[in-house]
Amino acid sequence: MAAQDPDSGCPHGKKQLPAFTWEVRANDRNYHMQFKKKFAFCFTKKKYAGNAIKTAKYNIFTFLPLNLYEQFHRMANVYFVFVILLQTFPEISTLPWYTLLFPLSCLLTIRGLRDLIDDIGRHQSDRNINSRPCEILSGKSFRWQKWRDICVGDIVRLRKESFVPADMLLLCSSEPSSLCYVETADIDGETNLKFRQALLVTHQELVSEETMATFDGRVTCEEPNSRMHSFTGTLEWRGETYSLDSERILLRGCKLRNTDVCYGLVIYAEGWVFRGFDSKIMRNCGKIKRKKTKLDRMMDRLVIIIFLVLLVTSLCLAVASGFWARMFQEKHSYLSALYKHTTPAQQAFFNFWGFTILLSIIIPMSMYITFEFIYLVNSFFINWDLEMYYAVKDIPAKARSTSLNDQLGQIEYIFSDKTGTLTQNIMSFKKCCINGTIYGTGTGHENKQPSGSGLTWSHHGEKKLDFCDTMLLEAARQDSDPVLREFLRLLALCHTVMVEEKGDQLVYQAASPDEEALVLAARNLGYVFLARTQDTITISELGKKRTYKVLAMLDFNSDRKRMSVLVRDPRGMIRLYTKGADTVILERLQRRGPNETFTEMALDRFAEETLRTLCLASKEVSEVEYSEWSRRHREASVLLQDRARELNKLYEEMEQNLQLLGATAIEDKLQDGVPETIQLLKLGNIKVWVLTGDKQETAMNIGYACKLLTDDMEILEEKEISEILEAYWVSNNNLRGSGEALCSSRLSQQRPEASRHKKRAIIISGEFLDKILHMEEVLKEKKGWLWQRLACCRATGSQEQGSLVEKAFVDLATSCQAVICCRVTPKQKALIVQLVKKHKKAITLAIGDGANDVNMIKTADIGVGISGLEGMQAVQCSDYALAQFSYLQRLLLVHGRWAYLRICKFLRYFFYKTFAGLMAQVWFAFHSGFTAQPLYEGWFLALYNIFYTTYPVLSMGLLEQDVSAKKSLEFPELYVIGQQDELFNYRVFGITVLHGVSTSLASFYIALWAFEDRVGSKAVGDYESFAVTVATSALLSVLVEIILDTKFWTVLSFLTVAVSLLLFCLFSFLTQSIGAFRIAPAIFCFPDASRNALTDPYVLLVVLLSLVVNTIPSLTVRLYRTIAGKTTIQQKIRLKARQEPEPSVELRAHVPRGSFHRRSSYAFSHQEGYAGLISRGDSLRTGGTRSAAPGLLRPETTPALSSLPSPSA
Repeated sequence: MAAQDPDSGCPHGKKQLPAFTWEVRANDRNYHMQFKKKFAFCFTKKKYAGNAIKTAKYNIFTFLPLNLYEQFHRMANVYFVFVILLQTFPEISTLPWYTLLFPLSCLLTIRGLRDLIDDIGRHQSDRNINSRPCEILSGKSFRWQKWRDICVGDIVRLRKESFVPADMLLLCSSEPSSLCYVETADIDGETNLKFRQALLVTHQELVSEETMATFDGRVTCEEPNSRMHSFTGTLEWRGETYSLDSERILLRGCKLRNTDVCYGLVIYAEGWVFRGFDSKIMRNCGKIKRKKTKLDRMMDRLVIIIFLVLLVTSLCLAVASGFWARMFQEKHSYLSALYKHTTPAQQAFFNFWGFTILLSIIIPMSMYITFEFIYLVNSFFINWDLEMYYAVKDIPAKARSTSLNDQLGQIEYIFSDKTGTLTQNIMSFKKCCINGTIYGTGTGHENKQPSGSGLTWSHHGEKKLDFCDTMLLEAARQDSDPVLREFLRLLALCHTVMVEEKGDQLVYQAASPDEEALVLAARNLGYVFLARTQDTITISELGKKRTYKVLAMLDFNSDRKRMSVLVRDPRGMIRLYTKGADTVILERLQRRGPNETFTEMALDRFAEETLRTLCLASKEVSEVEYSEWSRRHREASVLLQDRARELNKLYEEMEQNLQLLGATAIEDKLQDGVPETIQLLKLGNIKVWVLTGDKQETAMNIGYACKLLTDDMEILEEKEISEILEAYWVSNNNLRGSGEALCSSRLSQQRPEASRHKKRAIIISGEFLDKILHMEEVLKEKKGWLWQRLACCRATGSQEQGSLVEKAFVDLATSCQAVICCRVTPKQKALIVQLVKKHKKAITLAIGDGANDVNMIKTADIGVGISGLEGMQAVQCSDYALAQFSYLQRLLLVHGRWAYLRICKFLRYFFYKTFAGLMAQVWFAFHSGFTAQPLYEGWFLALYNIFYTTYPVLSMGLLEQDVSAKKSLEFPELYVIGQQDELFNYRVFGITVLHGVSTSLASFYIALWAFEDRVGSKAVGDYESFAVTVATSALLSVLVEIILDTKFWTVLSFLTVAVSLLLFCLFSFLTQSIGAFRIAPAIFCFPDASRNALTDPYVLLVVLLSLVVNTIPSLTVRLYRTIAGKTTIQQKIRLKARQEPEPSVELRAHVPRGSFHRRSSYAFSHQEGYAGLISRGDSLRTGGTRSAAPGLLRPETTPALSSLPSPSA
């Protein structure tokens, strides 16, 4: 899509025309219905989607084929179907085909039902969203309908506190100048208010339902895209063309605040997951991805390897059988009549498939069924964990996915949202420093049970105060300190808060929670903000109402880091009140005295406690100075060029020679246990990245508060990162070095002293992230023709070059101890997760609580949703749901690590017992003419993996623990085992296979050696007795091996071993009884074999000898590890416990803030422009709603936002 000129707003040039192909006509559904576009092959779809959201994967017709298609992506399922097909041929079949089809059907059904239940939840969520009510213009009046009934071009009426159902053009609202205040928490995580404003022409003309019905404007704009913060288009109406930008657009997911009624024209509706979404928020949500664990993917590869080995083994045995058959026929020619219808080659061919079927049980179906059961039960353990139950809101932990538990023990990177995930998003006024005295929590002045007598000056005081200092209350009541008086007066005057009265209570509506906290603090101390008009502010000072005339408001922006208000008090004095970051206020003071020095020390103390600080200052302005400044201000306000720069110069002149009043400290409340959790995760070698849509200053402050950032860290700025990546890209077009080496070498050249600082952090914005990902194109443009000539000589494609910059950035970021990305869109959050997965091959976890986190949660290997204040969108798309961020430590370090340990041990011993018991079939072939004659009784083959050996391994998969939950949290370093794949990898699998093969060799050949030369006292030497001896030896060896390696013994562990032996005895008696043989001799063909063999002392000694020979290697290895000093996990724990304990996590920095790392976590989070709205009167009502449109814009039930009557009224 071609880039557009955002200032022009309309397509004048030919190059811009293709981008403006989305045309919306108001109140004209038929026009939009006629457009189609190609979908796939010859299929077409509607160009303009309806508003019904469809995020579910299946419907009643597609569930069966689509789910089966997904399930047969597992190589094991394909393998089992292949074996079933072989068993349908009677010439080569050794077992009936239905014996394998039944368990496969059970497995597919279990997994299918699990997927169906998950998708039913998505269908329910879709229905709830699509059924939300809204008012749509139908004919000449508005009617209540559902969200799903909205179409592009419809006009929708929204009321206060309702969500925007689609991306809409704001036409008008009940506010002056058709302002509209929205909260975008579901989009970018910010809860501060943002304003949108309708075009003047629609504000003035659309004044009734009749004019709305006759509105026939045409919007021409860009095609649906994922850019959240940009929009370019035009509105054509009555022959005129008007420019449109993002300030005119209400995005789906926004919440209407402080605005009674507004009207919008639907531009982009929803669509559905396979068609493609049109609204910006849904385009940022990403697609539903089927997640597979690392062990799952490894199992797929192992199935292929085992199958290839099985085919090679079968082929070798088949070839050997052909040679043996030829030699046998030549030696025993008198038996030629038996072979006249077959040849050795034909025998080899049939034996190949017979061996393939016989050895197919090496990949047992029961392993996958048991696998699913272990996953399910471990998920129940998470759901039942009372340590992760949030009693305050009655929210337990919930494992919404049952197939990812083991991956919880392998997480390397956590990507966390900020608002609502790390923080409670509650701002609380905690402390202040006034005239050299610190007041607030922790100063010793608190009153544990404050009485209401201190607030007798105002009936608007809060009943319960978060901030209460009896010394400050008393000083405010006495009103004897002029500095304190000016301090509190500043808090009540210098802000952009709006007020409305509900009954006898004042309700403040602030653009940011910081502003509201400061105004509430002033109110609690007797300085109550009552009302504002375009040029006045009315406050109550200790019960006395005073009105100040507002002469000018000097607005906040991120460069100025401060805001000021110039007022004339009732006595006629002109004063300037300023609040802002300490770095900008302190350098503008008239003098530096003892109070200023003490305030700086207080700021350092507040910052160490990770509070958000502001400095407050004021000065008196003479009439002459104001008159001259006001004249120049009016001239600068009407400039057509460089207006902002000239105004900033004037603001700078006025905000000089200030007198410091004090400092405030606001706490952005973290959720309980966040710093401790992050500290534990760091000790577990898990890196935490914060991805937020909030401002950089707010994100940094939370980074320090939760100990993700520390004062001894060096923060790499965007300029340094650009230089590092640019120099690396230009000088080295292939990544031969690591990001750590790159970072260190480049920094040591630029800043030699920086090399002494080992800890580094990166803080970047979403805009800078876009620049990084497009740096390749920028560098090519810089080089011009020279680069083009060089590019002709290079074989590397542009895609590889782009990947080079991405990988360099990822290497640099992962080499740092902390990464914070601010002002990022939902799609950028997912992109960052994708980059780390792509270039680091790491297991990632994303955690968030809002709709803006959905894409990130879907993209990460594990998605965790917080049941927070921003709805349930994140939870509905997550794999695990928690109530608090702090529960993450238990989810990963306890349940995740245990699940990984259990699954790995389960796989290891299932493979071991399978090879140990069934590889004897191969050795038997060497002594049975290489025929596919089974060694064991058919019932033993059928029950070996179901009853005889499964229960002990199942018990291990359900209950095994190497250390307790308490020790797991005390020693998070144990988590590294899962990250490094130590418990199950190709090496471990190879050792397991060799172990199993050696066990089968010993069991088979010891029995063969014993049965060759002699027999027992009961003449036991037949084939059946030999098979029973080998089977018993292998079974007991497997059970002893599992007993030796079980670390956590429970009653169930003992029972499973005992039950396995009992079942072996029981089924042997039943299947080998004489009665069963008489009924079906072909099926029960081992009559009394076990009783004859296992009652002979000689056979029992052979079994004991096999057991000892098979157990000695395991005991030897364990003894060697102990003697050689290779420490086990428990030894590491005991060693660390003897050492000095780790210092506890505390919310204090260790480096004073006055160092070169000086930071200013100032408490501002609202956007620029509110002061201008107030000064122009755009945001203020004079006496009610618009008189021109009483029927259209006056709400039915909601009281209008208005100021209190001024004293002059």
